[in-house]
Amino acid sequence: MSFPWLKQPKQKWTITHLTGETKDKLDDSAAKNEFEGIEPTVIPSADAVVHLDYDPATLRSLGEMEYVKEDGGQWTRFVCISDTHSKTFDVPLGDVLLHSGDLSNLGTVRGLTATMEWLYGLPHKVKIIIAGNHDLTLHKDYYRDSWSRWHREPEDYKKIIELMTGERAKKAGIVYLEDTSCTFSVGPGRREWTVYGSPWSPYFHDWAFNYKSDKAEELVASYSNADILLTHGPPERVFDFTRTKEHVGCPSLASHLASGRLRPRIHSFGHIHESRGAHIHSWDAKDGASRPPRAQNRFYGVKDPKDRFLELEGEDVEKTRMELEQERVEAEERNSDVSLQRTVLVNAANDPMGPGAWVNGRKVKHGGRNFQPIVVDLKD
Repeated sequence: MSFPWLKQPKQKWTITHLTGETKDKLDDSAAKNEFEGIEPTVIPSADAVVHLDYDPATLRSLGEMEYVKEDGGQWTRFVCISDTHSKTFDVPLGDVLLHSGDLSNLGTVRGLTATMEWLYGLPHKVKIIIAGNHDLTLHKDYYRDSWSRWHREPEDYKKIIELMTGERAKKAGIVYLEDTSCTFSVGPGRREWTVYGSPWSPYFHDWAFNYKSDKAEELVASYSNADILLTHGPPERVFDFTRTKEHVGCPSLASHLASGRLRPRIHSFGHIHESRGAHIHSWDAKDGASRPPRAQNRFYGVKDPKDRFLELEGEDVEKTRMELEQERVEAEERNSDVSLQRTVLVNAANDPMGPGAWVNGRKVKHGGRNFQPIVVDLKD
């Protein structure tokens, strides 16, 4: 299978596919400056297409996409975000919004209210969210024992959980998952999707929802297999490289994906802001043991004087870069095979960090260039 639609000339489309803090009135000049000259990055496959980098003004709706028209079947658009930290920004329209945690900075009523008010107003039919290590108060037992480390007075858990799961959240189509599952359909006669969400990530300075390495296997073994997997932290060696030159993803999570016990269509996460990216991985065997995926973004090892993401040195780095490039090339070759099972792996972090956070000498805004929401179109 080829992807001729990738070679079509760019077309100008009206700004009808955005929503967010400026959904009623978009500042055209600001939008132009933010995304001017951006080179679209599209990752295609037989049953999934990822829009990683794009000009929001020219991103076409799902029904306008050539691959949807040519296929003739039903497709669903998922919009992936994460690590929004109480900031708001424009979000492309879609059927489903997935938020992979760090809704706030420190889990305060004020911070979570800002995020939830924003999410209430987004028009996506279904919005599925999880917490992250910054959402301190949502880790109820942890916060009960350590609130004084973070806040002068304890935050009101009842108010916070009402924000997440109360009537306004339900009316807005929001489902909050905390080591739980849900199912949904975007309309009559459409397929039912299953989702599992977990807020945990590997131990980091004793924040909320942290687990130590000796507890990882037990935790990940409890995850249910589902079409969509939301975790806050990444699997090992998949968009998990930090400014301090460490791979901090979870080995157990990577193992359960490679073994086939977990085999989602989308695995969306965040946590490592500087490693935002997406990769489509075609598995060797359906629901069986396969090579684990490896993927990092284009800023892997890039030096930036305005950040602590230092240039890596030595032959091992060049070897890794070559291996990652080979993985990408092989993935492109395998992604057109309709017989293969595949997972879209997404680090959807929107909080700019690392060398990608600087464009033309200026710091990128939340959800801005290099940190946009990642759009994933899946064939039902």
